[in-house]
Amino acid sequence: MRVERLSSVSETDLMAGKIVLITGGTGGIGKATAIGLARLGARVGITGRDLRRCERAAAEIRTISGNPAIDAFAADLSSQAEVHRLATTVLNAYPRLDVLINNVGGFWAHRHSTADGLEHTFALNHLASFLLTNILLDRLKDSAPARVVTVSSHVQAEGRIDFDDLQSAGNYSGQSAYSQSKLANVMFTNELARRLEGTGVTANSLHPGIVRTDFGAEDQARLFTVVSKLVLPFLKTPAQGAQASIYLASSPSLDGVTGEFFANGKPRTANKVAYDTDMTLRLWNVSADLVGVTSAIA
Repeated sequence: MRVERLSSVSETDLMAGKIVLITGGTGGIGKATAIGLARLGARVGITGRDLRRCERAAAEIRTISGNPAIDAFAADLSSQAEVHRLATTVLNAYPRLDVLINNVGGFWAHRHSTADGLEHTFALNHLASFLLTNILLDRLKDSAPARVVTVSSHVQAEGRIDFDDLQSAGNYSGQSAYSQSKLANVMFTNELARRLEGTGVTANSLHPGIVRTDFGAEDQARLFTVVSKLVLPFLKTPAQGAQASIYLASSPSLDGVTGEFFANGKPRTANKVAYDTDMTLRLWNVSADLVGVTSAIA
């Protein structure tokens, strides 16, 4: 199937009548994605941990985009209880859901545990998207054609899924944990795409480029801080990085395109593990156990 190269998305009514939910939408790529899709006419919901910050970001998105249909949802997605609460709120608010953008993520130099006793990087970067997508899946199917877009990273190529220590309890490395979670994003997407064949819901993942944000600011290693300052002038702006998510969420050229990993606006070959159906199935089942999903799609 022919796929057009990513190009700048013009301000049209391309997404008029569509409803989009973006996790992690209060800043960086998520906020820029919300602005871009709002300019295309979509009703956009954004999530953030702090309600005031989320409402402030929503107000800014309304002003910049000229679109008043921006909703703020507060939830700490590292907590499974909060994911469930968010999903219930979204289902009550939106009679349909055309696009789910799993954008939330982070990097931690040191190991932290969530309220559920899970390693924070894996819990937020992968399990939150896995759980939220599964809960919202029936609404997406009912709204088909619909799309699930998951933001990964180029570091997925370096990732390794350690099924013996997914929680990095043995020997924690911030970079290894992050790379593992970003590979998990692509594996989840590919398995989801396989399971959704024939439903009208597509699933794709992407690398947004190296973007200038406050990524990792909560817990940076000293070297990470120094390197970040050195490379800052060469990084993409959040608006530039958001173009990939906007494209995957809105482009008519991607109707029916599923199970692809995009970088620089084109489908690319991801880590070979992401195409191993035994491995993606195993990750799916382990993830389902970790979040207590008993009715995940077969």
